[in-house]
Parts: sequence; structure tokens; C-alpha cells
Amino acid sequence: MGEPVRVSIVAQDPILEAGTRASLQYHGDIAVALSGERAQVAVMMVDRVAPQVMHAVRAEREADQRREVVLVATELAAGDAVQAFAAGIRGLLRRSECTAERLASTVVAAAAGDCTLPPDLLDGLLEHGQGADARRPGADGVTAPGGSVLSERERAVLRLVADGRETEEIARELCYSPRTVTTVVHDVTRRYHLRNRAHAVAFALRAGLL
Repeated sequence: MGEPVRVSIVAQDPILEAGTRASLQYHGDIAVALSGERAQVAVMMVDRVAPQVMHAVRAEREADQRREVVLVATELAAGDAVQAFAAGIRGLLRRSECTAERLASTVVAAAAGDCTLPPDLLDGLLEHGQGADARRPGADGVTAPGGSVLSERERAVLRLVADGRETEEIARELCYSPRTVTTVVHDVTRRYHLRNRAHAVAFALRAGLL
């Protein structure tokens, strides 16, 4: 086992902050940072995805000791997911669904550069972001800026990547080989000149391809 992921917790409510700290501090893969200590991931507990929250997310991402951000919100909608990923978050969870284990797995995924969000938000983004042209009869993919297309297979893989699944898990669920999954992600990142899996998911969400 490698070094634990160091996590800071940001919450306006001190009781909520204490509860979040308590739920994470005994997880073997995570170490909760003390005040002033450097952290790899910041967990932000908010009521909703408001402009001031997005400003705080960008500040975390642009700081000298840049941290990945996991956002836990009381209220979430598909449009909130687009805003949050555009601001650079790596994980998005509803507070009502945020068990200690789920939060921990999202934090570990964020530290590794992977993105996680509720599956139903992906479904909402599919309906909200594709547009009428992408749903026209006979269309077998979603058109991206510049005329490129994401195939159904690429969308299926990216949806599971966004849900925090590992390559082996995605391969099992979609009945592909792990090599095929890796190739699909590589093809998408190369086609759109993206840096990694997380960048591919964020780009697809912003462009309305997921």
C-alpha cells in the first residue's frame, strides 16, 4: 500500500466538518490533514452549486499547492454538474448519498486524476446536452465541435470513467477486454488533444457529448 491521500475538509458548518472528518480519518487510504498542512484533495461541503462555490473551487485549483476538489452538495442538478466540472472538480456527490465509503473512494479516485459523479446526473446530461441534431433518426454518435463524433461505445466507456470505475470494472460491465477500454480512452484523448481520463470526461461534459 502506498502513502495515504492527504485530505482537507472545507465546510461552513463546524458540526458538518467534524462529521466528515470523523467519517474519513479511519480509512486506511486517507489521512485527514490538520490546519495548515498540505493536502492533495479538498472535500468541500456546500448547500448548492452557487457562483461563490465555483469561485472557491477555482481558487483551490489555482493555488500554489494545487488541490483536487471533491464537492458534496445538498442539492444537485444536471446543469450543476456541467458548471462544477468546468471549474475543475474531480468528484461530485449528493450529501444524502454520501456514505463514508463512497466519499473515501471518490477522494482516492480524485487524487489519481479520475472523475466521479452520480450516474443519474450523467443520464440528465445525456438528455440535456446532446441537442436535437444528435438525436435525429439514423445518428449513431454525438457530434463534437469541429465535426468529430463520439461513438456509442466511446460514450459508454466515458460514462463509466466518470462514475469512478477502473479499467477492469469497465471491461467487465461492457463485455470488452481491458485493452479495448484503454484504447477507447486513448483514442478520445488523442483526437481532442486532451491530457488524461479526467480531462476527457470534463471535456465531454462541457461540450454536451455526455
